[in-house]
Amino acid sequence: MSTQKFSKLIVAIDGPAGAGKSTVTKKVAKALHLTYLDTGAMYRAITWLVLKSRIALEDEKAIAELIKTVTLCLIDDFKQETSQILINGENVTKNIRTLEVTQSVSLISAQVAVRNKLVRHQREIGCSRGVVAEGRDIGTNVFPDADIKIFLTASVEERAKRRLIDYESQKLENISIHELKKDIKARDYQDSYRKIAPLCKATDAIELNTDGLTVEEVTSQIILICKSYVE
Repeated sequence: MSTQKFSKLIVAIDGPAGAGKSTVTKKVAKALHLTYLDTGAMYRAITWLVLKSRIALEDEKAIAELIKTVTLCLIDDFKQETSQILINGENVTKNIRTLEVTQSVSLISAQVAVRNKLVRHQREIGCSRGVVAEGRDIGTNVFPDADIKIFLTASVEERAKRRLIDYESQKLENISIHELKKDIKARDYQDSYRKIAPLCKATDAIELNTDGLTVEEVTSQIILICKSYVE
């Protein structure tokens, strides 16, 4: 498949935690030879830094000061269908996937200073080259004029199962399916009702329910949508 015609394409993939955004976005980006923009990893990296710095999650003033000089770098790895994330030069790709970060990231991502800094950075990346970006507010806030907007959904049960497989495959930590369901429901509420850029489907987004579908099936559907757009 020729990928030249996709070179400036902006594809926004939104959805709740565990809907399959990361895995699918990586594969779509690889297939179209576009930059994989994992905005969730960026918020996780900031959250990891806040936790490491032992700053209270609610201390917005201290967090705003902390991130003033922070540098974030995303490095694509097409062979591994992933990207490495560095914060202040330190590779934190694995560090940001712990349960502690997962349970704290919604509080950090809702803060004005954090969102302003990261959204600005995300837009700079999108302006310089084509991207497939995933997150909670890509199609509504980060790239409201994205060429293609996808909103992935899945049941809480399905999302919890996927998260459990992720944790086990990465050998991160032991956690029960019950804990994951509880965490996903809490994150859904926090993300949907936060004051700044809440999780919601863009009016012009295509909704895909991924329950019972394989990663390959969802990826193929999105690639077909992209091909139809450029043809």
